[in-house]
Amino acid sequence: METNRLIIVAVGGQGNLLASKVLGEAALLSDVPIRMSEIHGMAQRGGIVESSIVFGDASSPLITDGEADVLLGFEPSETLRALPRCSKRTKIVTNTAPLPPFTVAIGQGVYPDIEDMKKIIKQNTAFLMAFDAMKLAKKAGSPLTMNIVLLGALLKSRGVSFTREIMEEAIKRVTKPAFTEMNLKAFDLGFSVEV
Repeated sequence: METNRLIIVAVGGQGNLLASKVLGEAALLSDVPIRMSEIHGMAQRGGIVESSIVFGDASSPLITDGEADVLLGFEPSETLRALPRCSKRTKIVTNTAPLPPFTVAIGQGVYPDIEDMKKIIKQNTAFLMAFDAMKLAKKAGSPLTMNIVLLGALLKSRGVSFTREIMEEAIKRVTKPAFTEMNLKAFDLGFSVEV
């Protein structure tokens, strides 16, 4: 089976780990071999959280510089920061709603311009799908569904090769029953984003 290397980058609290679990469940439901690795860093203080997921035949979950086939970014500056992990063949799906770090809030840093970031990413990769996932999450019923919105867009972009039905079943199995319908709506909204 062909290997597909996916990196998910986010800031603590954005739901990266739940998204990884949904993708892991989808792989299990599809009988796709999977290897996963997570870096939590300073997640509880708004720091980076990164998941590496390798679908298919592989002996390690590690994804080194230039090896990512797909990058899923929950926060635009973290997507830009992860660009060295990508190559000219990488597909990127990213949220454009910024979550500036504390240093920007206290005036000790400057948040990069979103349009400039998109230009840099487009110049260095094969494909970019960039949209305001937070806006769609709010439309689904909660900002906390942004991660699931992005999973819908990831599937639409063909960044992963699961069927829609498998992804929806994985969401049902991994998310709490009280939030399942809202998450399925979020997934649908993400899947509806134009490629």
